[in-house]
Amino acid sequence: MLWTPKIRLVTVLCSIIFVVGTTLQNYVIVDLDLIEASMRLKGVDTADAPAYIGALRLVGNVFIVGNALGLLAWFRWSWLFWPVLAVNVGQAFGVYVVPFEVHQAAIAEHGWPGVLPSLVTDGGAVILSIVLIVAYVRSRRLTRPGGPVRL
Repeated sequence: MLWTPKIRLVTVLCSIIFVVGTTLQNYVIVDLDLIEASMRLKGVDTADAPAYIGALRLVGNVFIVGNALGLLAWFRWSWLFWPVLAVNVGQAFGVYVVPFEVHQAAIAEHGWPGVLPSLVTDGGAVILSIVLIVAYVRSRRLTRPGGPVRL
């Protein structure tokens, strides 16, 4: 993968935004009350709420560290492309993995700002993943033998 200056800049800026957004979501927005409210909305027993929030925060921490890894794209290390892409594809699935009731409870407790970090990080991860895949395909086309020569 060719880390072009634009792709590096976009990746680093998105990574900064995603680290901040995921941290806000993980430690400010999501709390035990919000999880219990979302479980009541879903119609399930709230006894498992502490375990659920623990698992949710563990996953959030993984994404915080993974997004922080994206900051290293600035150094143009080619091996970094695949982990950065994997983290962003994984985070993009947050829209499908996190139950809708969690978002409903966040809106009820915090208003629209309660879902904003999740929307920005998950939606932004979709966009960044597409950008990285397109950049990878373009770089392969430009660097393979017999292919077009970069001008």
